Amino acid sequence: MKVWIPHPAGVELLGEVPPGVTVEPWTDPAAPPSDPSGVRFWVPPFLAAGDATAMLGRLPDLAVVQLLSAGADTWTGRVPDGVTLCDARGVHDAGTAEWVVTAILAQLRDFPAMVRAQSRGEWAYGDVAPTDELTGKRVLIVGAGSIGTAVRARLAPFDVEFTLVARTARPAEGVHAVDDLSRLLPAADVVVLLVPLTDATRGMVDERFLAAMPDGALLVNAARGPVVRTDALVAEVSGGRLRAALDVTDPEPLPAEHPLWRLPHVLLTPHVAGSVRGLLPRAYRLVGEQLRRFTAGEPLANTVVDGY
Repeated sequence: MKVWIPHPAGVELLGEVPPGVTVEPWTDPAAPPSDPSGVRFWVPPFLAAGDATAMLGRLPDLAVVQLLSAGADTWTGRVPDGVTLCDARGVHDAGTAEWVVTAILAQLRDFPAMVRAQSRGEWAYGDVAPTDELTGKRVLIVGAGSIGTAVRARLAPFDVEFTLVARTARPAEGVHAVDDLSRLLPAADVVVLLVPLTDATRGMVDERFLAAMPDGALLVNAARGPVVRTDALVAEVSGGRLRAALDVTDPEPLPAEHPLWRLPHVLLTPHVAGSVRGLLPRAYRLVGEQLRRFTAGEPLANTVVDGY
């Protein structure tokens, strides 16, 4: 049996490879490392675009697609029957949670304005002080999975008040259902989006969602760009009523002429929340565990069902 992976370094990072398994790095999309026959386990490139799914039709013996991303929206509905799709849940918890905390602090403490002043050689104390602060803020986390849990743990020392929302309520854990958002949003100073992109979440942050947020609130999107209706967000942020910190956008990459680049109350990063130096060791640790489960006939972890 053959396993294709996107990084040569992954061969060592996988750990023990079961007998009879050949691991082949595939780094050039135009030149597969060998005959696709016999490839049972495939790890596509991290953040692969939609055109990567075309390879699915060229792997006749494929049984498992193991993603390196926490989101599976590019692959959901495109994987053939009989092939198991698994995401990298847990791998990106630390990196994405760090980005969320950094983005919140940067926006509340007005770092973007100070960076712009630095580029002009201006000592801008009179323009930016006093800044806002994180202490005492009410933080609404929309998406109470492993990343949401990691965000909460890292924000807890800042003496904030938390509300968590998931697809369905988990009363024993204090998690609300997404249907409760309309009454929860008006009390949120910071709203953090960590949901997967599915039919249910596409465009969920629309005009009504944003209008329910209080004046001065901060929207943080570390999920997927299409979760937010971009035109609605631009309208709210342009007037200064809301602020935003975005690691993802719709469209993505964001065109140079798009107004989001120039709005003073928007912090933009180029989808880097999970792109940290510790990614590959953590990711291939999971891949190795999944490969050993598969060859032993054991159930796989992180299987994706209905986009989750």
